[in-house]
Amino acid sequence: MSSEFICESDLIKMCIKGDRRYQNALYNQFAPKMMAVCFRYSRNLEDAEDTLMEGFVKVFANVSQFKNEGSFEGWIRKIMVNTAIAKFKKSNPFEVILNFEKIHYALASDENIYDRLGAKVLINMIQQLPPSYQMVFNLYSFEGLKHREIADQLGISEGTSKSNLSDARTLLKKMIEKTNQFDLAANIK
Repeated sequence: MSSEFICESDLIKMCIKGDRRYQNALYNQFAPKMMAVCFRYSRNLEDAEDTLMEGFVKVFANVSQFKNEGSFEGWIRKIMVNTAIAKFKKSNPFEVILNFEKIHYALASDENIYDRLGAKVLINMIQQLPPSYQMVFNLYSFEGLKHREIADQLGISEGTSKSNLSDARTLLKKMIEKTNQFDLAANIK
């Protein structure tokens, strides 16, 4: 059974009934996009796969709660992000990094350096951030949440959210600068 030939409303109805073939079709249709979401919130592929599986368990358990308000894909994405947040809070109590050396950095040009980086390189850099920075950066940059919403989701203050975003950006800029230095050195040789 191929999910591309199944009407979304039929897919949802049959998943509510617990039909494994339709659940499999739903998974096959949405898993690749949701894996990308989970990977951004994870430290490695195994963690992302765990979040994806845990998220789909929640999707199948709660599919009857989808009310056709917004897209079904958006509803699934929200479950994946909330699953990632719950895993983060469980395994990484939110810590403020106290020994972070504040580095004030300005890009040498006005060019948007993020456009020059490949997506894989940027995601890898984001995954290297301390977990609390990674979570705040992802929620702000990719999910479009405001600092108050992030603070509510993570149980932190709005100021901590702002500080962690600022520090995450600073660390990413430093990583980008290093990458560009290696690229420049490679081109000189």
